[in-house]
Amino acid sequence: MPDAVPPPLSMADAQRAVTAELNRIAPVIDDLGERFAQAGHELALVGGPVRDAMLGRQHNDLDFTTSARPEQTEALLKGWADAIWDMGRAFGTIGCRKGEWQVEITTYRSEAYDPDSRKPTVDFGDSLAGDLGRRDFTVNAMAVRVPGRELEDPYGGVVDLAERVLRTPGRPEDSFSDDPLRMMRAARFAAQLGFGVDPAVVAAMTAMAARIEIISAERVRDELVKLVCAPYPRVGLRLLVDTGLAALVLPELPALALERDEHHRHKDVYEHTLTVLEQAIDLEPRLPGGGPDFVTRFAALMHDVGKPRTRRFVDDGTVTFHHHDVVGAKMTRKRMKALRFSNDETDAVAKLVELHLRFHGYGTGEWTDSAVRRYVRDAADQLERLHVVTRADCTTRNQRKADRLRRTYDDLEERIARLSEQEELDSIRPDLDGNQIMEILGIGPGREVGEAYRHLLELRMDRGPMSEAEARDALLEWAAGRG
Repeated sequence: MPDAVPPPLSMADAQRAVTAELNRIAPVIDDLGERFAQAGHELALVGGPVRDAMLGRQHNDLDFTTSARPEQTEALLKGWADAIWDMGRAFGTIGCRKGEWQVEITTYRSEAYDPDSRKPTVDFGDSLAGDLGRRDFTVNAMAVRVPGRELEDPYGGVVDLAERVLRTPGRPEDSFSDDPLRMMRAARFAAQLGFGVDPAVVAAMTAMAARIEIISAERVRDELVKLVCAPYPRVGLRLLVDTGLAALVLPELPALALERDEHHRHKDVYEHTLTVLEQAIDLEPRLPGGGPDFVTRFAALMHDVGKPRTRRFVDDGTVTFHHHDVVGAKMTRKRMKALRFSNDETDAVAKLVELHLRFHGYGTGEWTDSAVRRYVRDAADQLERLHVVTRADCTTRNQRKADRLRRTYDDLEERIARLSEQEELDSIRPDLDGNQIMEILGIGPGREVGEAYRHLLELRMDRGPMSEAEARDALLEWAAGRG
């Protein structure tokens, strides 16, 4: 995965790309533009769709801005759109669907944050230029008027797009004061587009990082997810760390820069972690759903966060991080709860962090079948992701060692596959169910049934499948031993 930004874009390439995209979406933009124009309103395609059109990226989600008020927009869409919704009415936005197109139309607006408020106050504007001036970055402050298709670029967004740099339309300090989340968006867009960031923007982010604390955890979380799932997450994460934003929204990440990896003492755990993230991304095609996969990527990012708290210096000069997997899982769970992640996502990432070292006990294949069964049972529905995170965690430059680790994990996966074929490992359960246990022991529901069930499950792990008769004998032997 590249850490550097992609090469600059030529003006000619940008012009060809945007012309091709506007022709593709002409059935929507021309028809809608005529409809608004006949009613005496301005309409312009704006923001991401214009930017991405110049980059040769196609969109079926189209954003427009207009002089019309929301109720006028809604009236104009009736009879044209297949469906209309107004969840964003308070912010001047009316949405609709037209065939395969998703459309959002927002009244010209200006918005600002109260210094102590998490929510913007919205005032409608009266010009396209004023609307563009309140946008986050110049590459998002371009518009194409429709139906005439005139480009409006008052802040030099085309040049910045060609040079692949993020700048704000006005002073970055003013922009970030109005909406502090834009500092997170700078990192996110850098990660998504592979763009560099103007030094003035970086300086403002650094000076104003603490302002992010007025933003709700949910909005910060959403930006972080988009960043981690972007094509160049290392670029965005570095920006968060270098500006001090990460210390406020994901403090476990910059803390890693202070620690030394016990296997590679020439580089810190922070660099190792970014490399593991990129290697996990490269391995995402192995996952059933492919990528980008947030759970896998975030587990790779958090897998070593327990090291700062578990570092110990040994008399021979080495450094240990015993139990950093368990400590890291607890830290991960706490951070994800603070960022309002769902319980399912939190459980999945924490499990991967806790299990990421388990493979290293495999040695050169000494695990018994019982140990392999337990590996599968403990990973449960995260097994495929665990394969990816564990493989990605090998960052040694020693090619022989890397090849050996890869072959050893290949062997483990082959053993899992063989046992799965024989024993249905993904749904391991005892050879007797609760009803059979109660019938054999002559007892009713209660704690003893659960204890017997767990005993039989451990036997299943140790011995593999048993016949019903063998399981019955084992159960009776266990019961006799308990008196």
